[in-house]
Amino acid sequence: MIVNPEIERYIESLLPERDDVLREMEEYAAQHKVPIIGPAVATMLAGLVRLTGARRIFELGSAIGYSTIWLARAAGEGAEVHYSDGSSGNAERARGYFRRAGVEERITIHVGDALGALARVEGEFDFVFNDVDKEGYPAVLEAAPGRLKVGGLFLTDNTLWHSRVLEPRQEEDFGVVEFNRKIFSRQDLDVWMSPLRDGVTVARRRY
Repeated sequence: MIVNPEIERYIESLLPERDDVLREMEEYAAQHKVPIIGPAVATMLAGLVRLTGARRIFELGSAIGYSTIWLARAAGEGAEVHYSDGSSGNAERARGYFRRAGVEERITIHVGDALGALARVEGEFDFVFNDVDKEGYPAVLEAAPGRLKVGGLFLTDNTLWHSRVLEPRQEEDFGVVEFNRKIFSRQDLDVWMSPLRDGVTVARRRY
């Protein structure tokens, strides 16, 4: 654990109760070992969307759509949110959740390579959330920030990667380490990292 587990439980105890759809997704993810960001990080994402007024959002690596729902609800009616995942099964399950959560009309679903989907969608985004396979993080860093408007936010989950950044051994570990080193060295981004859950890095495009 990155943060004392008792502190993690304390943070979660303070969060508002989730609705039936989100609770069901949390239970499904726990039972089937599907990685989701969890309610604490989701609350942070939603708060930043509301704070910045983000309306055009791209999510790289969306799994069953848990974070997508939080983003779409925070962005509000008429927003444009892009879901992307390599699994058609995940995408089909996510579509059902979107319908039940009342946000289906705000979300465009892309199945396949997330960066390929990003490249096919034209224009700038207010907010990009990165949660792809960790070995792909350096490639995301090359592609995603340039698609943001000036002042837009680029968020990345798992940037402490279960503490494996301290002693990287596998390709995915080195992907996160390289991402962290490179993003903090960029002059076009204001960057900070929160140790919440498994580490969340927030970057704002300066120019």
